Amino acid sequence: MNQSPIVSVLMPVFNGGHYLEEAVESILNQSFTQFELLIINDGSTDDSLKILQQYAESDRRIRLWSRENRGLVRTLNELIEMASGRFLARMDADDVALPDRLLRQVQQLENQPNLLCVGGAYDMVDHQGEWLLHVSPVLQNNEIQQRLLSGNSPIQHSCAMMRRSAVRQVGGYDPATFPAEDLDLWLRLGELGELANLEETILKYRVHTASITSKRLKQHSQTVRKVCEQAWQRRGLKDPPRCEKVEQRYQQLMLRCGWQAFLNRQREAAVSYGVRAVQALPLDLESWRLLVCAAIKPFPKGDSV
Repeated sequence: MNQSPIVSVLMPVFNGGHYLEEAVESILNQSFTQFELLIINDGSTDDSLKILQQYAESDRRIRLWSRENRGLVRTLNELIEMASGRFLARMDADDVALPDRLLRQVQQLENQPNLLCVGGAYDMVDHQGEWLLHVSPVLQNNEIQQRLLSGNSPIQHSCAMMRRSAVRQVGGYDPATFPAEDLDLWLRLGELGELANLEETILKYRVHTASITSKRLKQHSQTVRKVCEQAWQRRGLKDPPRCEKVEQRYQQLMLRCGWQAFLNRQREAAVSYGVRAVQALPLDLESWRLLVCAAIKPFPKGDSV
């Protein structure tokens, strides 16, 4: 590498082999080139390490480590310690960064000295890469902060770019807040400076049955509540906002993904989203409507369900 990296891209990998090549190449093909791609193979049992070794041998911007499984949060904190860039960009092993993602985020951070973290708009795709929906998050600091304090993070974790100095100042990720470690970090960064989202779409975010949130929904809900209460106390809020229920937000997301998958004629995916909606809110009739329709209803001929 001829120049010192401005951005350190942090990519933890655990059994990501199926989507890994597309994720890695989406970073290597960025229009912004002053970056290092830091990857820890976190005890994968599939072919992830073999794939990563091939990329590391062919591109000097990649720094690769492999060890036993220690979990997402410990892996992220290790990557932060190894990073040399001024900015830290999160990247998951199953997502796809659009070509100008790093460039647009670096420009935003360099233009706004008080900005500590920036995300962006993104498209949700299914396990086959089929488009499901577009997410246009709120853009400005005040509204982002209000939503964070209610347990709703407008900054998608794998879309985030942060100032390394600020992340280290707050102590990185807190292992005790998993699987809401991103919400907790944004709240603590928001107590030091400003947060923002880009209006432009910067990522394809993959939704599939292996997602951490779907496996640990109840734990996630409890942890979000704890993280919010800690933030309310730190900020001295006497009348804090109502903490939104994770189960309800998750169910609404699964409904949207499920109906779009049905429109895409992806019956198996639509059924999967229906099952997850039912698991989130078993007594809600809309969840059962999606599941039953996805399982037995003929595909629509037009654009409506």
